[in-house]
Amino acid sequence: MTDTATEAKPTAARAGGIVEKALRRSKAMRLIARFDFYDIAIVVLIAALAVIALCTYKDYAISNDEGVQHHYGELIIAYYTSGLHDQSVFSFENLYLYGGLFDIIAVALSHLSPLDPYDLRHILCALTGIGGIGATAAVARLIAGPRAALIAAIGLSVCGVWYGTMFNHTKDIPFAAAMMGATLFLIRIARRLPSPRAGDVAAFGLLTGAALGMRVIGLLLVIYAGFAIVLYLPWCGHGRARWRFVLDSSLRLLPALLLAYVVMILAWPWAALAPFNPIRGLLEFSEFQYSIRTLLDGQVYEMANVPRLYVPIYILIRVPLPILFGAALALTFALLPRLVAGSKEPQRKDIALVSLAVIFPLACEVIGHGPAFTGLRHFLFVLPALAILAGIGIDSALSILAARSRVLASGGLAVVTTCLLWDAVTLARLHPYEYLFYNPVVGGLAGASRRYDLDYWFDSMPEALNQLEAYLRRTAAVDASWPVQVYSVAVCGERLSFEKNVTLPQLRFDFKPQWNQSEFFIAPTHMNCDGDLDGKVIGTVERLGVVIAYVKDRRALIPSVATAAR
Repeated sequence: MTDTATEAKPTAARAGGIVEKALRRSKAMRLIARFDFYDIAIVVLIAALAVIALCTYKDYAISNDEGVQHHYGELIIAYYTSGLHDQSVFSFENLYLYGGLFDIIAVALSHLSPLDPYDLRHILCALTGIGGIGATAAVARLIAGPRAALIAAIGLSVCGVWYGTMFNHTKDIPFAAAMMGATLFLIRIARRLPSPRAGDVAAFGLLTGAALGMRVIGLLLVIYAGFAIVLYLPWCGHGRARWRFVLDSSLRLLPALLLAYVVMILAWPWAALAPFNPIRGLLEFSEFQYSIRTLLDGQVYEMANVPRLYVPIYILIRVPLPILFGAALALTFALLPRLVAGSKEPQRKDIALVSLAVIFPLACEVIGHGPAFTGLRHFLFVLPALAILAGIGIDSALSILAARSRVLASGGLAVVTTCLLWDAVTLARLHPYEYLFYNPVVGGLAGASRRYDLDYWFDSMPEALNQLEAYLRRTAAVDASWPVQVYSVAVCGERLSFEKNVTLPQLRFDFKPQWNQSEFFIAPTHMNCDGDLDGKVIGTVERLGVVIAYVKDRRALIPSVATAAR
């Protein structure tokens, strides 16, 4: 009897353990079931993008603006740490016309991190860009649900002009992400007017201030807020009630604008010197007259003389077709709600607000005939809104197809998936020059070559420089122990990127009095810069069968093959 009882206890314990594990598993399954499949997919996508960014950030070159922007951040910090006595920040080129929020953060963190400051900038910018994708998904989910959110997030992720600039466009991407984050909270506010949540108001103020703390065009958010009040105005009541709604809504948004102003002046010292300096800055930007040239359909233009449709045309040819097609569907369904069963009025208002974020700045550019260059670089902030519209439009189209036939819906989903996957594969083949993506409207990269802006910041310089160094190692006795003889390298790009990537001490950034005295030449095909100097082609940087940069040996064309080090 005793032996039997002794054996029964562990058996019961094991049985109890099995039941407990089964209960825990069941509880976990119920918890997972609470989350939508599309929501889980979005989280996986964001996590995957973060991992990819952390594994590839070193592949991206230092952009032309990063050197001056980083120094601008140092000057802002010096201004504050000196008790506002160090005024050099106000005379550093034209940077005082910009906010320096990203640069302040990057400089501050560089003092705490062992990473190279520019590697750190690229990581921060990439993570901010991924945050912009997350905000895009959040807005699309708020308006049309999880599936629309996933489509929008994937669409923006495979948009080369977004992903490819996400690492080193450290002014444009953070600004665009802040604009989209502010738009998310503006929609949340608008739905609850005239009594929005205090947390939403505070978040809108912080993100609006962050946008203004980088570019003054963040003032667009103030216009969007005014439009939201009018858009969500209850038209069924009498006149006094409507005016009361406008007044109460404006007063509730006032703390957000005050908070935005505080954040802005902290990140943008020049804006604090006079109340109307932000307006002055906006007006000065509209009159910029740099000697910068740009390409449009093979025609060279000065930035101040580009055609009115310059930016819309670049959107048409650089944004993936699924995004353009989906955005067109969203606008069509919003204007013709009968096409979509179950369409709701609040959703249409949300779509109108998101549409404004695309249409209004483009309309201002076209009507005002503002200066423009480097394609979409200064209008990257409209891309998240376009992706949101695409997610909503494609999701609505799939719902219409599903109401007619499950086979049609499955076919439509397969087509969308194939198109997005094709764009993702194209970006992988372009890496790390994803920002050279052009859609089939112009025949892709091959059709855009020498007709439209390509590698305008010579991001391919590190790869070209590696080819030059490999060539010298094969053909000449050069190594780190023999720094006596040096070669001049004429570069159609910036010194900082060259010096951060060169490893051979025999190679020096163009130190000759004249370009044509240099022994080597590296240049992108952008603006036909590769044709500025002749020489024997010893290397090319290519993607998708298109040459985007050349490496040339010019020693046979000049009297002296090498020059002694100075």
